[in-house]
Amino acid sequence: MALSTHTTTAGEPPFFYVPRLVLNSLQVSFFLPYILLPHSSPIASRKPLNCYRTVDQIILKYARHRRLFVIKVQDCEAPGNDWDEVLRNERINRKLLPSYLSYILAQMVSQKVAAYDPPKQDRSVLIYWRLPEEWAEVLHEWVTSTGQLNTIMTFYEITDPPVESVLSGIPIAVLRQAIVILSKTNRAQLIGIAEGEGARFFPSTGKS
Repeated sequence: MALSTHTTTAGEPPFFYVPRLVLNSLQVSFFLPYILLPHSSPIASRKPLNCYRTVDQIILKYARHRRLFVIKVQDCEAPGNDWDEVLRNERINRKLLPSYLSYILAQMVSQKVAAYDPPKQDRSVLIYWRLPEEWAEVLHEWVTSTGQLNTIMTFYEITDPPVESVLSGIPIAVLRQAIVILSKTNRAQLIGIAEGEGARFFPSTGKS
């Protein structure tokens, strides 16, 4: 498949559009904004393109579909990880470059649909395909439906319950954020226990 080229109005070297990438599981088609080739200038020296909004939405939808919570810049550097379908197109031997993925992740963090984790670095982020506020409601609904209100629960019991739940595998950082949010409406309390961290959950009061 031939790649089309485009020359910027500033006279920069042409960049190449990947015509189409179809995710096998989602059957989503989209245009990667561009793939920088070795002769091209670094992305940092170019004016950012607005196309990142398309890519970040694909990342969010794919993460939700696959229940992926973390994406790292290194995921586009080598094949064989959970993000291959989004970041690579082996059929035409193209991939999203680390510099561009780093830019995409920074934009997602600025839009509060992702957060650097661990803090004080910029190569790994938590993906908020549900916002922490949404996770808080999901958590409280699950605790209520399973009859565990007013019961102290460990983080492990929540993230790895005997019966798989919507909270299975949720990162501890996201779980902690959700509990803190619930605590602001008196629906949860963080508790230090022998096993590490835990929480007690309380019924809704009917007040917002």
